[in-house]
Amino acid sequence: MDANFLTAVLLPLALFVIMLGMGLGLTPADFQRVLTEPKGVITGAIAQLLLLPLVGFGLANLFSLTPELAVGVMVLAACPGGSTSNLITYLVGGNVALSITLTAVCSLVTVFTIPLVVNGAMQYFLGATTLLQLPFFGTVLQIAVITLIPITIGMALHRFAPKFAATVESYVKWLSLFFLGLVIAGLLLAERANVIGFFLQVGWVMLALNVLMMALGYAIASGLRLDLPSAKAISIEVGIQNGTLAIAIASTPTLLNAPTMAIPAAIYSLIMFATSAAFAWFVQRRGQMNRATDSISNP
Repeated sequence: MDANFLTAVLLPLALFVIMLGMGLGLTPADFQRVLTEPKGVITGAIAQLLLLPLVGFGLANLFSLTPELAVGVMVLAACPGGSTSNLITYLVGGNVALSITLTAVCSLVTVFTIPLVVNGAMQYFLGATTLLQLPFFGTVLQIAVITLIPITIGMALHRFAPKFAATVESYVKWLSLFFLGLVIAGLLLAERANVIGFFLQVGWVMLALNVLMMALGYAIASGLRLDLPSAKAISIEVGIQNGTLAIAIASTPTLLNAPTMAIPAAIYSLIMFATSAAFAWFVQRRGQMNRATDSISNP
């Protein structure tokens, strides 16, 4: 696949569809939930915005990565969850309302935090003399345009054409997965000469990041005595990131324009479906065991 077509056409289209699908399911009440149900939202937001970049930074240092791949790990760790996390939360019986709220809130906040985290990572891993840098205000504006505008369009459709929005929402979400697959395939095809080496080098890092964050999210939520559906939602939200946004930031010519830095996000996007299936099996199995224990205790 031509690299220019990938970055100029397919990536913006994929991101637009994904963020539009997110907006179709959002209402102002999802943002108000920060005030009405603060415990779950604050817990998930702290895990997403603070803990995830810290864990990503630790793993990028722990494993022997090239500086470009290490920065790529941090690009992904700086991104919010996406509509995929909302879908998976629904499939595992989690608190979908909490998942949607976390996705919406973190999508707003990361417009400002992404350039800070990524620039810090580039200074650390590439060296103080690197010329590669995200201009703060320009990056904030561009990320806002490619994320918040389609979300706003989706919310407007939900508000003014609710029947149409409800009809197309599921199709848009599945279409977003299709586009994500095309983006990953195009990126891996463009880097086909090095793709096996990339998998061997960064695949374990992305698996560790994914599994560790899902486990930490679940443990923190359970430790704070949030209910099981909320614990599932937070676990999925901090474990399933918006890989398409990370790929766009790394590959887009007006941002980083460094396709190698997009490789971690592409590999992560493949891994997250397998680990999500394993998580779904785990929570289902645990639910069955709890029901069996309750039936024995209360015959």
